[in-house]
Amino acid sequence: MHLWQATLPFCLLASAALPAAAASAWGFADATVAIQPKGAGINGGFKEQFTSSKPLSKPVVFAGADTLRVILTAQEGSSAKRPHQAFLLLKDNQSGLDISYPFSVKENGKSRVELTQKELPVQFLSLTEPVDARVVIGSFGSSEAYDSSVFKLAIQRDPNVSVPTAETARYGKLPEIHHIFKDSPSNPPVIITLAFVAAVGATLPALAGLWLFLGANLSHLPTALKSAPLPHAIFVGSLISFEGLFFLYYTSWNLFQLLPAAAIVGAVAFVSGSRALGEVQGRRLAGLR
Repeated sequence: MHLWQATLPFCLLASAALPAAAASAWGFADATVAIQPKGAGINGGFKEQFTSSKPLSKPVVFAGADTLRVILTAQEGSSAKRPHQAFLLLKDNQSGLDISYPFSVKENGKSRVELTQKELPVQFLSLTEPVDARVVIGSFGSSEAYDSSVFKLAIQRDPNVSVPTAETARYGKLPEIHHIFKDSPSNPPVIITLAFVAAVGATLPALAGLWLFLGANLSHLPTALKSAPLPHAIFVGSLISFEGLFFLYYTSWNLFQLLPAAAIVGAVAFVSGSRALGEVQGRRLAGLR
């Protein structure tokens, strides 16, 4: 009597665990495979139902202009759910070549995949035997994934259309590319440069004459140099340095070499020029100019 009382709860627990164990596996229900020829309409063409335990006995013929459509409802046990992965796997058992096409899955497990022959590898288009069509469904957790053959797919090509070769569809070595870079900018001919230098030099005498005509007083030069010799000398030297920088930029330097040097010379010209102009203003306020 005591043995029966100890065994009864164990049997009840084992019987309750059996449905749970049976439910811990992925599968599908309400599955159909359809072949819709071009221009056949929504309900035209071939359509057949299949189950997760019984694949179709006859191959499904897939012609060149057809659309293959597989619809099913993914289930975990007996409940319709959305799996992490669900795809249709086409495999050639002789060569081992396979390719997978993912299902478009909704939250309620409704899954759908469509494809045409344009989406098949070129190696599949030359096969004479049907390929194996498998449904693979799996997700996170302890539930066992589903991976089984559901039908055979016989790929029929139009005899009037040539089958592309695998070599033309694969990546391969391309012809060598020879880059042609644009030549670096060059200076104009020397004769043109000298012509412009002569034109600028010819204006210097006219500029000096105009300066004297406007009342330039050269007699104050010794006084200016005596009062502030360093600012005047540095300011004039910085102006000459600018001309030298422009000459170097024209002949050999680039812009990144010119800008730092021009910034330094510009700062020196600003400081020395302000001191030199201060000396000139002092003489002007004293009435010496």
